[in-house]
Amino acid sequence: MGPTPNFLLSDLKQAQPIQGWEDFWAEGKAFLKTASAAYAQHKKAFTTVILYNIIAMAIEKFVMTALMCQGKLPNNHTMKDLVEAMDEAFPSAMSGGIREGLLKLDQYQEICDVDTFNITGPAMEEIPVMLDLAGRLQDLVEKQLLTGKNEK
Repeated sequence: MGPTPNFLLSDLKQAQPIQGWEDFWAEGKAFLKTASAAYAQHKKAFTTVILYNIIAMAIEKFVMTALMCQGKLPNNHTMKDLVEAMDEAFPSAMSGGIREGLLKLDQYQEICDVDTFNITGPAMEEIPVMLDLAGRLQDLVEKQLLTGKNEK
């Protein structure tokens, strides 16, 4: 008699949404609103590095919202990791330059390894492109991925 599995595939339950995704969604919208307003008002306290980081936080929150709604999480939180998780969860969603734009954002910060820690601020001319990217990702998540979810 051969070995038997510990479980059957029929025992697996479909992934359920992870609680708290609504908080991530609200936080992402707030981060994007803050960055957009600060850029539009030319607030001097908001350097390009600060704006980049606020925009990156908005993007991370939007990706986490989409993934959490599907009961999934990324392996890590670099833009590359977030893109890979989105590619796996939503293979056809990352189009129209969103995927490439997100991957490009990783070039400004290498902060995972303390020995090679490096932050390079983007030019102010790059900030509108980043804001547009975050806005398009927000629209993608809202229109395509949150369909049928009860949004706060």
